[in-house]
Parts: sequence; structure tokens; C-alpha cells
Amino acid sequence: MDVPVYNMQGQEVGQMTIDEAALGGRINPALIKQAYVRYHANLRQGSARSKTRAQVSGSGAKIYRQKGTGRARHGDKRPPHFRGGGHSFAKTRRREDFRLDMPKKMRRKANRNALLAKLLDSEVRVVEKIALDAPRTKDVVAFLGALKVDNTALLALSPDPDRSGAVRLSARNVDGVSLCRADQLTCFEMLNHRYLVIERGELEAWLNGPSGQTDKRAKLEPLGKGAGVKEARKPRPKRGHEVKKQAWAARSGGAGGTSEGEG
Repeated sequence: MDVPVYNMQGQEVGQMTIDEAALGGRINPALIKQAYVRYHANLRQGSARSKTRAQVSGSGAKIYRQKGTGRARHGDKRPPHFRGGGHSFAKTRRREDFRLDMPKKMRRKANRNALLAKLLDSEVRVVEKIALDAPRTKDVVAFLGALKVDNTALLALSPDPDRSGAVRLSARNVDGVSLCRADQLTCFEMLNHRYLVIERGELEAWLNGPSGQTDKRAKLEPLGKGAGVKEARKPRPKRGHEVKKQAWAARSGGAGGTSEGEG
């Protein structure tokens, strides 16, 4: 698949070849939805709380005598049907209760498949270089207009603040434009916006980086946070007949030397 590459003035300056097979070959809606729901659920704060009748403030004394009043029998004033009482089914769940998990390789396949869907719909704008000399919102608006971005857009910028600092300051208050790091691009962010605007070098790094490891290499030769962890581990101590034999020999030799010194 050949994707046009633009400059910041909206002029086509080249082509970028992307292998569709590396992005899944075809769109897998079930996989994309599973990943989208997972990312969405993990954003929940889970901070809603309400109190049971045991947690609300108030005296536990009987509000009036049991008999002789003509009214119904009651104990304290904290039941759910009283004003100021506790809730029958109080909200007690936390954010961990809403959390969903998904295998790493499935997440990466879903992210790449979502990019394929955006490419097939011509909703990806690859730019040769995204840079501004100084922060200025007007320049970002003109830049998006030149790319014919007429709806919500996700602007994926370089994680290096020296390269993307001015653009980030210029685009953060543009209506309908969201910002993210290019190395943290997910299907949730892509599908929440109509257009994806990304620099050519950052897209190539994302395709060839950790997100591209959707097979066993993700565990054997990781490129992300797990890179170098296996090599940094301490080697396991050797066990076996030879090790035990050497230990017994060293122990008996030390004992024999001690006895000779004492004699």
C-alpha cells in the first residue's frame, strides 16, 4: 500500500510503502472492539461511593418505643427508607473491579489493525516533518487546513520535547484536536478521532518498534520495556552431582588441613 507523504503546506512530496500483511491483511472488527473496550474500561476511575446503613452518621438508639404509639416498629434512624439513611445497595466497587486484561500480542495486533482500517478509509495524513519555530496556534490551524483535516484529529507527536514542544503548545487548545505520543499510539485513540496526523519517521518507528512484535519475539527478544531484562538477571546457581562432589571435597580437605595443623 502506497500512502502519500505531505509537507506542512499540504503539498505531496513523496510516497510511503506500508505492508498490509504486517498490519493484519484484513480488518478484524472483533479484535479491534475487544481492545477498544479494554482501553476504555481501564480509564474508569471507579471513585463513586455511597454508604450503607452501617456507615452513615446517626445514633443507634431506638427512635421511639416499641408499642403504644400506633406507628410501625422501628429501631434506629438509619434504614434506607428514612431521610439521611444508608443505601440498600451501596456503590463500593473500585477501579480494579472494572479493569480488563488482554494478551500483549493481541493488543498490538488490534492497534495495527486499527491503523489498517484508517489507511483503507484514507484517514491518515503522513507528514514529512512536523515542526514549528515558535508556539503559535494559528500555524497549526493553517497546517491542518492545508491537509484537508475537516473533522476531529489525533496529532501523534515525537516523545522528544525538544522536537515537538512548540507544536504541542500550539495545538493543545485547538478545538477537536487531541495530542498523544507517537510511541504510545493505540486503537482507542485512533478510533476516537476521524483523522490521524503523524510524522513519517515516527510512523516508521512505530511500525518497526515494539508494536511490530506480534509473535514469539515479543517474549524472546522484546524491544519495549522488557528489553535487556533477561540478560540482566543473575544466573541460577548450578546444581548436580559434580557441584556436590566439589563441595564435599572442599569440606573434607578443610577438615584434614585443620587436623594436621593441630597435630
